[in-house]
Amino acid sequence: MTTKIILASSSPFRRMLMENAGLSLEAHAARIDERALEAPLEKAGATPDAVALALARAKAEDVSRRFSDSLVIGSDQTMSLGDRVFHKPKDMADAASHLHALKGKTHRLNSAVAIVNNGVVLWEHLAHAELTMRPLTTDFIAGHLARVGNRALSSVGAYQLEGQGIQLFEKIEGDYFTILGLPMLPLLKKLRELGAIDG
Repeated sequence: MTTKIILASSSPFRRMLMENAGLSLEAHAARIDERALEAPLEKAGATPDAVALALARAKAEDVSRRFSDSLVIGSDQTMSLGDRVFHKPKDMADAASHLHALKGKTHRLNSAVAIVNNGVVLWEHLAHAELTMRPLTTDFIAGHLARVGNRALSSVGAYQLEGQGIQLFEKIEGDYFTILGLPMLPLLKKLRELGAIDG
């Protein structure tokens, strides 16, 4: 088994998480149309879990076609409230709509990761985090969005937990890495089992 590791992502944040954990890796973005992949799955009634796994798998498989001798890690995350799957808000009005839908309720982050080698899926894993947003007034939502500006458009839930978005919540259940969309502990365990990193 090769020990060369590639992260199928253009996210500097996810790469940083892995490098901070001591992993030596390369990062190459997957060339897939996520919305085009998601649309038929959602139309067919796929669960948010299934969509997250399909996206993580597709990213790793795409990059594996270019680097067949490497262990390629793909990850993705969906956000759901019941059966509804959310996508990044298109504009500030859409961001406000997201927050109004989430206020006073518990939504779920579904984080998937997959390892592919030579086009073969060796392993995949799904982890969840549940976030309960406190009741919010219309005025508070408007003020919050005014303060954070376009940063609200960069995340599916229209919030950043590492910033002022933390003020929206009353309860968070789930580990830090799952919330960030890359379940690191099970991933590191599997990489050790595969002999890709020191055990």
